[in-house]
Amino acid sequence: MIREHYPIERLPEDLRRDLPSRGRVSVEIVVEAPTGEVRAEQGHFGRFRDRRHPDFRSAEAIDAHISALRDEWERPT
Repeated sequence: MIREHYPIERLPEDLRRDLPSRGRVSVEIVVEAPTGEVRAEQGHFGRFRDRRHPDFRSAEAIDAHISALRDEWERPT
């Protein structure tokens, strides 16, 4: 849930502590899943999302990787 232009005065005290006394803010509320539980929208492998480290920095790097895989597949065994 996102609330834009929310009055600072209506925020709980612990959230107002480091903000100006008056004005408006945008607030985003995200419900977190309990530890170890995967939310449905994350999918079955969603728990591993933080472990993915793509090595590709550009389209050229992707093309080079695919070409190397094709060369490997086409080598006689």
